[in-house]
Amino acid sequence: MSTAYGPTLSPVESKRLKRISARRGRRNPAKVPARLTRTAAFAPKRQGLITDSKFKRLYIVPGHSVIQVSGRELGSQHRDALYAVFRLDKKETFIVDPESTWRRRGFASSATWRELIRLMGVSEHTNNVATLVFTFEEIKQVVITAYEGDAELILEEFQAGRLPKGKGAMGNILHDVSWTGVGLDDVVTVTYGDWTVEAMMKARLVSLNADVQFSLSSDYAKSFWPYIDGMNNNSFVDEVTLGYLTGKNVMEMTSMERANFRKACRNALDDMVRAGGLVKWQEEVRGIGRNKTRRYHYHHGLQRQMELDLASAKR
Repeated sequence: MSTAYGPTLSPVESKRLKRISARRGRRNPAKVPARLTRTAAFAPKRQGLITDSKFKRLYIVPGHSVIQVSGRELGSQHRDALYAVFRLDKKETFIVDPESTWRRRGFASSATWRELIRLMGVSEHTNNVATLVFTFEEIKQVVITAYEGDAELILEEFQAGRLPKGKGAMGNILHDVSWTGVGLDDVVTVTYGDWTVEAMMKARLVSLNADVQFSLSSDYAKSFWPYIDGMNNNSFVDEVTLGYLTGKNVMEMTSMERANFRKACRNALDDMVRAGGLVKWQEEVRGIGRNKTRRYHYHHGLQRQMELDLASAKR
């Protein structure tokens, strides 16, 4: 069937066109290890981070990740820099120990500073190149340890001063960062650290809408969005989970702390709507008295994609 304006689309074709249009909001996503989208390892702030080399803290998001960060505290700027790198094409490489013939499989990404900064949605200025250099330097100071097993048992072991008995993996997020210069059109090459490679090879990758991530102004939103965008089948999130994603236990907060946290959550969700990640959201009060909690229902603004294995992510 056709009209004076051309052929009429069938219902199937109309649905297909809508799917294609929805995907346009997810061009050049950041393909991130799922564990790095479901962690509190990045504090929801940019200033006042702890830079002491003796810094060590365990971050738990029950059911998703138990990660210890050692070396310094990471913040929103470190998460954004990593997500920008994860948007780049990855090339397989082999990292060679110069003192032996031992090699290990790895991945590296290259781009000009201009391309990397453009992916982050910030102005193409040499000052931002310097900021990225310092940010990568700070990331390389950090050792990540991921523990497997029951989060409560792992926490009990730590509180008792004992090392958890289950499986674990330790390493750096980034292995090497090198550049030909610090001009906008000079090339920077980032080689992933052992921990990241392990997560990419053995876990799953989340196709994260990084355009939304970089458009967010709220640091809390930057902590929440990767979790929300990476949980394909969810349409709500509890404030207890949001608390864990920012390194907080909502049930242990004072009344004033809860009120401030809920205000921050509402502002973060509004920020996601402004950035186009969510269409709308609403708050549900659950429980009674001191045990009242909040559940935030939301409508995702973009078509979400399934988690990818590494082979699919390369395409």
